[in-house]
Amino acid sequence: MIESVADRIDKRMKELNIKQVDLINKKVAFQDLGTRDYQPTWDYQEELLKKNLDTKIYNRENPDNQKPTENFLLFVEHPHVYTLGKSGHEENLLANEAKLKEINATYVKVNRGGDITYHGFGQIVGYPILDLENFYTDIHRYMRDLEEVIIRTIAEYGLKGERSDGETGVWLDVGKPYARKICAMGVKASRWVTIHGFALNVNTDMRYFEYIIPCGITDKQVTSLKRELEQEVDYEEVKQKIKKHFVDVFGCELI
Repeated sequence: MIESVADRIDKRMKELNIKQVDLINKKVAFQDLGTRDYQPTWDYQEELLKKNLDTKIYNRENPDNQKPTENFLLFVEHPHVYTLGKSGHEENLLANEAKLKEINATYVKVNRGGDITYHGFGQIVGYPILDLENFYTDIHRYMRDLEEVIIRTIAEYGLKGERSDGETGVWLDVGKPYARKICAMGVKASRWVTIHGFALNVNTDMRYFEYIIPCGITDKQVTSLKRELEQEVDYEEVKQKIKKHFVDVFGCELI
């Protein structure tokens, strides 16, 4: 069982029965991290999460001198890595250590929900670190809103993104034998502050999915914008579209 610094703070806050003071901030600081390894990016998310949890503790102890929590939207492109969520199954990784070395990929166990997924070049990974008490306290709505951002984004490329009952992420041709996932999602929330997020396959090398059972789902495939459109897609353009729809769906301001 993985217990992060944020998990320990979350436990302490529950012990103290700490609640967020009504101090709303809907500004979201956008950061494009470029290409960065998975572990330091995870550490950075934990750092931002801890900062918000510390602010909530401070506000509880200082009711006359309140501070707003902060929101962030991180974009990053990871080198080849397979990540396994806390409810996942290791047998869904089909590559052994030697094969991982051969394909220049790493394997990391993480504290998000969900099973196994792949991150790599040509994929846009988005990590919203949001204090949902600035928006709404409903993690299920949050997941649906993240999906909506991607559904609206790929619609600009003529693709009809859909939700699949009982499964997260954004799919194409749901209910058909050739249903396929184009965007994976997995999140964790501590005291309503989120980390982790979504991974949209843009120009992704889809061969890397052959070494896993994506999200533990055996009867559906994965795809990318490039595969669907049969051409390379402007990676930076997709980022801008995601940002636009993120603002619209969450009713926030990117700074």
